[in-house]
Amino acid sequence: MPELVATVVVPTLAADRRLSECLESLAKQTRRDFEVVVVDNSGRGLVRDLDVAPEIRVIENSRNVGFGAAINQALRASGTRYLATLNDDAVAHPGWLEALAGALDRRPDAGMCASQVRLFGEHRLDSAGMLLARDGSSKQRGHGRAPEDFPVEEEVLLPSGSAAMYRRAMLDEIGGFDDRFFLYCEDTDLGLRGRWRGWKCLYSPLAVVEHHYSHTAGEASPLKAYLVERNRLFVLAKNFPARMLWLAPLAAAARYFWHLAFLLQGRGSAARFRAGGHNGARMLWYVVRAHWGLVPNGRWLWRERRRIQNGARITPAVFRHLARSYSVGARRLAEQ
Repeated sequence: MPELVATVVVPTLAADRRLSECLESLAKQTRRDFEVVVVDNSGRGLVRDLDVAPEIRVIENSRNVGFGAAINQALRASGTRYLATLNDDAVAHPGWLEALAGALDRRPDAGMCASQVRLFGEHRLDSAGMLLARDGSSKQRGHGRAPEDFPVEEEVLLPSGSAAMYRRAMLDEIGGFDDRFFLYCEDTDLGLRGRWRGWKCLYSPLAVVEHHYSHTAGEASPLKAYLVERNRLFVLAKNFPARMLWLAPLAAAARYFWHLAFLLQGRGSAARFRAGGHNGARMLWYVVRAHWGLVPNGRWLWRERRRIQNGARITPAVFRHLARSYSVGARRLAEQ
């Protein structure tokens, strides 16, 4: 048996046929020196009802602990050099793992590697890394564009956690995923904390994954609306330098303006939220509720912010430069 180099973690809530397709794709990988850990967040042991290969390890939770907490469970239960995350509704092409591990092998200064994530069954991208807005929101780089538009291995800001690989040395250094995010933006927070520590992130166009977008929580569900808004505030409070924090409310106001404008035109994420049977005015409630969520978390956020600043290996000026280099505007955030 070769020494295991990577652990692939697949958190699941639905544990349905999408998970079976995901695991089948991992069984076809060209590289074999890895293990698979499925974290069952269903609270009902649904993975037991599937025909899962005996070599796959299953961690069964009594409740849904969230995405980041599930990844951390697998991190603690493994000892491999790399940890890959893969959504249960994603199908990896055979060379996916080999491409990610190869990229990190060649670049010891890189702690993360992003995949070429395509929309399932389409010749369009879901993501080629992530972009960052001035209000703490994040967006998939290249979403909706052709894969050929991003043909080379290159540095990006951070990966989407739907299909990524992380160096264990980086995860141990920064403390893994933040459990308090529960779902959404935890990959942005992790990537930015890695950046503060001086780690770089690569994008590998050969690491191809096809993703059923927002299969678990819904593309425009109330849960997603609240968590995305609350968690982008967590990202802000923890990671943004003071000079960027002062501008964040203006950037958020611009995004809210464009959400309203596109809602009236029947376009963008706000329109999809309403088309899903949800009252458009309820979005305001989710925004207020998300901001109120900062109050009970204020002390924790301040401690985390100080911890990140005390351990930083780059200056705030370098962080601002990174944010500008991989930025996305308010209009584009609201439109897509």
